[in-house]
Amino acid sequence: MSSHDPQTDKKVALDSTTGPTSSDSGADTASIALADNGNVLEDGLQRGLKNRHLVMIGFGGVVGASIWYGTGYAIAYSGPVGALICFFIIGVDVFFVMQSLGEMATLFPIKGAFVEMAGRWIDPALAFSLGWNYYYLWITNIAGDFNASSILMSYWVPTDKAPTYAWVLIWWAFYQVTSLLGIVVFGEMEFWFACWKVTCILGGYIVAILLNTGAIGGEYIGFRYWRDPGPIANGINGFGQSFLLAAVYYCGTEMLAVTAAESKNPARDLPNAIRQTFWRCAFIFEGLVFFAGLLVPSTSPELLTASTKSGKSPWTIAFEKAGAPQIGNVVNVVMITSQFSSMNSAIYVASRSLVALASSGRAPKFFAKTNRNGVPIYALVFSNALGLIAILNYKTGPALIFSYLTSISGSATYIAWAFIGVTHLRFRKIWIAQGNRVEDLPYRALWHPYGTWFVIFINIFLVFVSGYSVFIDGFDYVGFIVNYIVIVVFIVLYLGWKIFKKTKVVPLLEADLITGRKEPAVRQTRSDEGEEKKEVRWYVKVKRAIYA
Repeated sequence: MSSHDPQTDKKVALDSTTGPTSSDSGADTASIALADNGNVLEDGLQRGLKNRHLVMIGFGGVVGASIWYGTGYAIAYSGPVGALICFFIIGVDVFFVMQSLGEMATLFPIKGAFVEMAGRWIDPALAFSLGWNYYYLWITNIAGDFNASSILMSYWVPTDKAPTYAWVLIWWAFYQVTSLLGIVVFGEMEFWFACWKVTCILGGYIVAILLNTGAIGGEYIGFRYWRDPGPIANGINGFGQSFLLAAVYYCGTEMLAVTAAESKNPARDLPNAIRQTFWRCAFIFEGLVFFAGLLVPSTSPELLTASTKSGKSPWTIAFEKAGAPQIGNVVNVVMITSQFSSMNSAIYVASRSLVALASSGRAPKFFAKTNRNGVPIYALVFSNALGLIAILNYKTGPALIFSYLTSISGSATYIAWAFIGVTHLRFRKIWIAQGNRVEDLPYRALWHPYGTWFVIFINIFLVFVSGYSVFIDGFDYVGFIVNYIVIVVFIVLYLGWKIFKKTKVVPLLEADLITGRKEPAVRQTRSDEGEEKKEVRWYVKVKRAIYA
């Protein structure tokens, strides 16, 4: 009697079969998949992230130091209510982006995430252009974080005593060391820094209420600044700037799909992380923008704008007006510690994006090499080095560089989100065309296809109108390049790779739905979740809602 187990056969087939492939470079598609070899992936990366790591990485990587003074940038351009509207619309956009990602990445926790999915299910040339778009998106974020660090340090040490590039180099060296630690150390650092960040933000809300009501400073403010200078500023131009800023700040929520490849149990942990990360970020961003608009007028000359050399946080300005400028030092310390986790996350995602490009033959192969701790050292060093473009702030000032980086990063984010929606629509068509049922998906996107179409439309619309201001009061050629160069580069990369590699759109019935698929873990997940829901005390629920 044979001891042959058909379930074992099914699992082996699922993990080893490459199925139809759309690889465009001769690279084995399986190199993008997870290898069932303990906690080590095929290219040396390691599965070391738990559920709490995923939740707080998604949150901590999104909420950086610049949000504290960036909210002032938003209300300076579009007013307190205008900024709230912009952040709300982008929040809805991100909600549906995360729904699309959740459906795909839960079943396919593959290295390269939505970039590889686009190449596998739509066109390999799209994976090339989208992959590099996502990579330089994160490079601009790294540079933006270095730039933010120099702004924060200038609060204590004026730029005439210590040039901004000096702080950029100091922080570059610091993050170069921390980023070379293993994935487990990275996850723990992100978890605890993110917990600290949540605590500081909740404290920031309380302090804002005390300042606004006069409990600190003795002056009641209320909604004074919503009436004078007014709820909305600068019309459509102001909205365009705030939309870009909101996209930059929400950018990073999709990094959960990138971290799925290094998660111990993505089918169980990813849906939970997606839900918690979105609601936390929405609560944080809307709350910070709301309170910033209550604390200072949108016309305050101390707020960060492209025309200023530097800028202060609305909280710092409010403390100074309340006669307690020394507390601004505490605010600055909070912002600097917030910077730690967001910077580490930016370097992490940028390096992993480059590893995925290298693994698929879309970047030099040596970038995919890892050391014995599973750290992609070449990709990390290279990505961190590119962030040194922030040194440009030495001549122009960090505020103008902040404006440029926001425009580039925001436009690249719109493109990435739009094609996440396009890839999701294509995935659903392929899934059904190959005889599968929607009910069998371990995670189904809410309000599909309407939410997915909203993602595609709103992001294509925003990427073209975000630079509207360059056509006002004479043509601003520098602003035009900064706002629209990303679109040109994306198209050139797509057409160039398509012509060079002679790629074609992948037919529905030939698309690969085998490689990297992780269904067995999903079936285990549902029983696990049922156990977790039993007898959870109220204070545990509160703790999970706030932290993880």
